[in-house]
Amino acid sequence: MFQVDRSENRLVRLEERRFADLNLSERDHLQEWLVRMPDALGEELLIVQKEFDGFADTRERLDLLALDKEGRLVVVENKLDDSGRDVVWQALKYVAYCSSLKKAEIVEIYQKYLDRSSEGANAVTNLCDFFSVEELDDVVLNAHNEQRLVLVAANFRKEVTATVLWLLGHGVRAQCFRVVPYSFGEELFIDLQQIIPTPEAADYMIGMSAKDSEEKSDKDAMRRRHRLRQAFWTRALEELRAHNVSRFENISPSTEHCLSCATGVSGCTYNLIFSRKEVRVELYLQRSNASENKWFFDQLERDRQKFEGCFGHEFRWRQLDDKKTSRICHSHPFDGFNRENWPEMIEWLRRHIVRLDEAFSELLAHLNQQLKSLGDTGVGDRNAPQTVSDA
Repeated sequence: MFQVDRSENRLVRLEERRFADLNLSERDHLQEWLVRMPDALGEELLIVQKEFDGFADTRERLDLLALDKEGRLVVVENKLDDSGRDVVWQALKYVAYCSSLKKAEIVEIYQKYLDRSSEGANAVTNLCDFFSVEELDDVVLNAHNEQRLVLVAANFRKEVTATVLWLLGHGVRAQCFRVVPYSFGEELFIDLQQIIPTPEAADYMIGMSAKDSEEKSDKDAMRRRHRLRQAFWTRALEELRAHNVSRFENISPSTEHCLSCATGVSGCTYNLIFSRKEVRVELYLQRSNASENKWFFDQLERDRQKFEGCFGHEFRWRQLDDKKTSRICHSHPFDGFNRENWPEMIEWLRRHIVRLDEAFSELLAHLNQQLKSLGDTGVGDRNAPQTVSDA
């Protein structure tokens, strides 16, 4: 840090000092400076208690307890020339202790502080002024797990900075402020700077942490869905095999929402679908040649009444002209993620996949032979009359 000597137009270096050499103490000096000017920490904070020891079953005490403008509790731990190795652990304990404090308890803690330091002051009035509200009911204090920690020291050990950075990466609002005394003659100066995260990077790191948390939540939800699907398909396959549904005899449980088996015709499969809202059976036409899929679909749809009569229900005939594939399906609504519904869902799938196979297998095989007989002439005009319904 430098002083500008304007008369000489030069910089004069200030002498960096140690708190110990200046006979300055953590409690009587650094702590009191922050109590009198908490915005030295870069934002508006309301000190609600100092030397707080209101923790059950422990005599530990935190240095400063504050509220920020969002109603979050802020634990401030002060050290002097050296942060020490355990300051993060110490502060985290205090944050954990404070996490359960209710609004009424915070008001009471603040009132006790005011009774000692500002006789006649009212905690509720001061809180309403700080949050710019008419009624304290309009403010939420100490919501969820949004408590913050602030560490203040002249020097931070590597184990401290590494831990704070790790906490930031995991969504914990933590800051490190470097406080250094300087002297110039008889004058004393204090340089107080946020070093972790740097002010420029703070919003970015908070945003990235929120994004990481969201991605982690999404991944956890996806893993839960995968485990759920695999458990469902395991039970479904056991039931299908117990009833000799041979087409699924060599199929393994999947983490996907769909379980497929061969129909005997290349590129045509029977699918079982398990989702949160329904189960479904379908004939899925997915040959590599889009025109062949549409040709198969057209031939089958011409006899839709026959197929639906054999199946016992109407199908959804989904030609999907904008895609290469086509589907013929039937579904039933269920709360799929409620395991109590699984026996009924599995029984529904078993009965309807058997009916689907009975309805389509013979004509699929016939159409496949007809397509092969066309050879290089291809499937021709989709709208040309065909004579396959007597197969």
